[in-house]
Amino acid sequence: MHACGTKTTLNPVTNEEFAQFIESTNYQTDAEKYGWSIVQVTVDEYKTVGGANWRLPDGKHEAKKEHPVTQVSYTDALAYCRWANVHLPSYQEYWEIAKTDKRSVHINAQSIMPAMQVNTIGNTWDITTTANSAGDIRLAGGSYLCTINTCNGTDINRSLFVSKDTGNSNISFCVIK
Repeated sequence: MHACGTKTTLNPVTNEEFAQFIESTNYQTDAEKYGWSIVQVTVDEYKTVGGANWRLPDGKHEAKKEHPVTQVSYTDALAYCRWANVHLPSYQEYWEIAKTDKRSVHINAQSIMPAMQVNTIGNTWDITTTANSAGDIRLAGGSYLCTINTCNGTDINRSLFVSKDTGNSNISFCVIK
């Protein structure tokens, strides 16, 4: 797991870290239970793909260990947090911490970057604890697929909610220790 510095930081959970959790607990993610998940092709195009899960984010290619874990749901993220003794940020907490991250924002790109090479804003959408009245979870940060003219995900005022069991090839989570 990432070392916690003297200041509060958002720590993207990598595939390598998530694998340690799975190996330790034999946990099965929502995508693994369903046997499929959503694969985002472009900002406007997505499809359900059989076999897509955190190990095979697009249903075909193995996840890279240094990339943020994707194809995980809010439920999966909470299970990881209990195991690792960390917590998910609220939407407001996410943005307060993220604004101190001086690394480049990774948007309008072809693929996800290694978790620690880019700003947490933009690489993948991040799950937060903030919910709406329907119980859906608010995502923060945007995605590598976003641009200012499309999803505008890097805007704090952007509102995107998903159900607690939703996974996607560009949804991940950060933790606070």
